Amino acid sequence: MDLPRGHGGYRPQPGSGPLVDLERLEVSAEVLLDPEIYERERDLLWKKSWLLLGHDSEIPNAGDHVSRYMGEDMVIVTRDRSGAIHVLLNSCTHRGMTVCRSEMGNSPGFVCPYHGWTFGIDGKLRGMPVAAQKMAGEQLTKEELGLKRARVGTHCGMIFATFDEEAPSLEEWLGDAAWYLTLMFGRSKNGMEVLGPPQRWVIEGNWKLAAEQFVGGDSYHIYSLHRSLFEMATLGNVTDIKPDDAPAGMGADVAFPQGHSFRCTPTDFSPIFGKDRAATMTTQDKLRALPPPGMTPELVEEMLGRFDEDQLRLLADMPPIVGGLFPNVGTHSFHFVHPDGGLLGAAHGLHVFVPRGPGKVEWWNWQLVEKDAPEELKDRIAETCTLATGPTGLLEADDGECWPFMQRAAQGGVAADGVTGTIKYHAQLGEIRPDWWRGGGTVSAGFSKDDGQWAFWRRYGEMIEGDIR
Repeated sequence: MDLPRGHGGYRPQPGSGPLVDLERLEVSAEVLLDPEIYERERDLLWKKSWLLLGHDSEIPNAGDHVSRYMGEDMVIVTRDRSGAIHVLLNSCTHRGMTVCRSEMGNSPGFVCPYHGWTFGIDGKLRGMPVAAQKMAGEQLTKEELGLKRARVGTHCGMIFATFDEEAPSLEEWLGDAAWYLTLMFGRSKNGMEVLGPPQRWVIEGNWKLAAEQFVGGDSYHIYSLHRSLFEMATLGNVTDIKPDDAPAGMGADVAFPQGHSFRCTPTDFSPIFGKDRAATMTTQDKLRALPPPGMTPELVEEMLGRFDEDQLRLLADMPPIVGGLFPNVGTHSFHFVHPDGGLLGAAHGLHVFVPRGPGKVEWWNWQLVEKDAPEELKDRIAETCTLATGPTGLLEADDGECWPFMQRAAQGGVAADGVTGTIKYHAQLGEIRPDWWRGGGTVSAGFSKDDGQWAFWRRYGEMIEGDIR
């Protein structure tokens, strides 16, 4: 018997075809619609993945805590007196009431408002009213009745967690992608900090529509979707968009078997220094002349001692500017013109795409700056980030406009059938690695194609349809 879809149609019989077709390089539109697939994601994806929950600068002090989501599970991210970070399921072990109902705060622990059970900032059960009456019974120990704790790991200040005790370590989960992630978020000794709480907004579209664009580092869409920014000469010039080429589309996709991917784009110093001078500039000269987004000349000098020559060359010649981590993290670090038009700002941040049912996603956006940057630069970056990214950003307002219409179109009976009913990734470069490239991953150098996004879908198919080990 066919299984009903949430939009009133029917999905094919189970086994009639893969959701992710590795031979045809296509993905069934069912992954955007089917409630059954959404439930499989809950059990096979969100419970078993390392998920980004925020940045350690959000909880700098003992007792600090913020509320976040792992899939649709509510969790509390806390810091205890020893400085350790904990991720706790926000559900009382007595009757399941949420024990923390604030978005952020500082407290020594949490008290369940239903029956008064008290938990420490580390999740341990501390006590309960009329304890002499043994209202917890005697079947479970006090240690067993603490809030459920996830495994926690950090990288460049980013806080990750998983509830799967058998999942690989965070280091294994990130794999070679960690090398590139450090180039974006671990460039200075004291690291980065958030510019206030994350922005949040809901879009009528499946979470994967957002995630696969960022995790895949899709650059192809910028010529049409973001054409207004070329017309304003913010990303380039309209005259650069030609039938067979466009400078902004050149670079390299770097994809990883874990499903992560980054888009690296070349830096052209010729317009600034002339072709002859640019050809003779050292890596250090280039980085001093044009510091990475959000960095000062002083921070560049510090960075030169932290990274090896291979890392510095990539930062100077073809830095990672956008990409993401499987399953639902977007990253970006790029120069952007400040609103006054005279200063070069930066858009530097993280996204998380939180599922809210098959047809909704809650988009979280963190803006980041170097801790040691001067306050004037931090203010400039805050303004630039708001102009470029987030719910009001010139770039991401465009992105958020597309996904609801893609979601609606996929719900039609005709649109779900045949050739129309698949999302296609037929444009593949394969491995094309420059001789000088030392970072890991599969490097596809050339015009932006589908390699990065396909890495996302391959991994998705493995976890939802195949053996995730």
